[in-house]
Amino acid sequence: MLITFCKSKIGHATITEAELYYEGSITIDEKLLKAVDIVPGEKVEVLNLNNGSRLETYVIAGKAGSGQICLNGPAARCGVVGDKVIILSYALIEKGPETHKLKTKIVYLDDGNKIKN
Repeated sequence: MLITFCKSKIGHATITEAELYYEGSITIDEKLLKAVDIVPGEKVEVLNLNNGSRLETYVIAGKAGSGQICLNGPAARCGVVGDKVIILSYALIEKGPETHKLKTKIVYLDDGNKIKN
């Protein structure tokens, strides 16, 4: 049986930009993506702590070290600059004896979107 496993989490990210008239997606600092093993084009879920919205979109890599978290296209309607968000990615995995040993890759960010753990 396959289960959906939370493989990556970026916690306490701050939205730095919102570009409504863009094709859609979320742009995330490439350094943050590498830290939690999210690849450009991967589907993510964005949970907005300020307004309670949850959205699914795909990732575009932003400049490494920039701290960029930008909601693009329709996603820009789900948050504003300064909102705190949690970004999650998932993987389908085969449930088995080793499943309970898996760990979600997690980073928590400071107010400048720099890794603090």
